[in-house]
Amino acid sequence: MEVIGLPSGSKILDVPCGQGRHAHLLAEAGFNVEGLDYSEPLLKIARRRGTGPNLHYTRGDMRRLPSRWAGRFDAVVNLFTSFGFFGDPADDARVIREFARVLKPGAVLLWHGGSRDGVMARFLSRDWWETNDGTLVAHERSFDPLSGILEIESTWRGAGKRPGRRKHRIRLYTATRLSELCADAGLIVEEAFDGFHDRALSRRSSEMMLMARKT
Repeated sequence: MEVIGLPSGSKILDVPCGQGRHAHLLAEAGFNVEGLDYSEPLLKIARRRGTGPNLHYTRGDMRRLPSRWAGRFDAVVNLFTSFGFFGDPADDARVIREFARVLKPGAVLLWHGGSRDGVMARFLSRDWWETNDGTLVAHERSFDPLSGILEIESTWRGAGKRPGRRKHRIRLYTATRLSELCADAGLIVEEAFDGFHDRALSRRSSEMMLMARKT
């Protein structure tokens, strides 16, 4: 809220909103919030947290936001590493263009996610830890420098639970490349932070937060 610097009552789109963690808090702070996500199970959790005159949820694809939202929002927030999961990098560019389309002139995009520079500077091919209930969790990672794809395989066992295994992939971006994607869509990056910290982005920042303004 400090970074976007908007007054109470401003219209904010949280996309993808998942289970509504950020959307709910923004609505409590007095903003008019729309949350959009593709996952109906997550949206059910979000709606159970509460809705109201200034908080609504919509199921949809962030590559194709509703046409009626054109030029509607004072800010779009894309938080907690919610970008780079599409197989085709052209879809990521399409998402940025959609963010720009639904913003008013002069409105802002707040983007948060992994920084390729920092993740690679501190790259761990594997690690593991034990949770409070005794579950052992392990991660194995591989990275393709040509595609920019980071693949993570997670396994867990213990604490009376059935052992499990899950794999996911994410395309990591540098701040430079994201700034270029934003500029192509008419969004100019004005600030770059080390994740949610009040300090400037550095080459060893594993997360980054970018604030871009629509021209």
